[in-house]
Amino acid sequence: MIALPSAKPACHWRAYLAEFLGTAILVFLGLGAVIFDFGPGSPVATLMPDPFLRRLLTGFLFGSVGALVALSPLGRESGAHLDPVLSWAFWLAGSLQLRDAVLYTLAQFLGAILGALPLPVVWGGFGAAVRYGATLPGASGSVLAILGEAAATFALVGGILAFVGRARLRPYTPALIPPLVALLVACEAPLSGTSMNPARTLGPALVSNSLGYLWIYLVGPAAGALIAAIVVARPSAVHVAKIAHHEHDPLERFHGPARGSVAAKVQRRSAAIVRKERL
Repeated sequence: MIALPSAKPACHWRAYLAEFLGTAILVFLGLGAVIFDFGPGSPVATLMPDPFLRRLLTGFLFGSVGALVALSPLGRESGAHLDPVLSWAFWLAGSLQLRDAVLYTLAQFLGAILGALPLPVVWGGFGAAVRYGATLPGASGSVLAILGEAAATFALVGGILAFVGRARLRPYTPALIPPLVALLVACEAPLSGTSMNPARTLGPALVSNSLGYLWIYLVGPAAGALIAAIVVARPSAVHVAKIAHHEHDPLERFHGPARGSVAAKVQRRSAAIVRKERL
């Protein structure tokens, strides 16, 4: 008898579990860096009194946690998106199935909650003084916070899509993230706290009872990721939906041509409208 190839599973539970655990690690360790660097009486503030430099350090540490998760066995299994808007950007670029984008989002939000729950126990009043790293709009108000989140997320997601969409740059994607996140946090945090990740915002917002501003960190990052996918996705490319371990894809669930993607369709329609207006 001829052995028929086994059907691809509709749901990739190992990947969703890995994404859940990876996001929990990112939130727990990343917010730990935020709390330690900016908590009252922090030794980091004594050694580094300039807030810009402290934000630069904190962003680099946060991005490094994400890069290390991507390089780990968890990242090998799930791709280590660790951010709902990045998963949706990969779907828009054609490299992730819609079902996976939906279930990744669920895993990421639940993972962020798991990662944030121990923060009050671990950091106590020291962490409570900075709301356990919750992102909040700055003195400039909600509108600028949304614009800042959209711009920062555009840079982060656009940078990742640009790297994973080019074979020569793809291996360096994990190395891109720490310095890029450091720069974005250092420059944009006074406007919004620099989340770029609705799941990262949800976790500390729950434990610090700061849910009133959550909508900002849904709207801003979603807008930035949407624009990045439409602008950066290359119809001639394959944007691998993984930060590392790009060749590991036994079920062919992380590779997809951008030619038939939502982003490519928007690009073609926009180009057609521009040509029509020029006639």
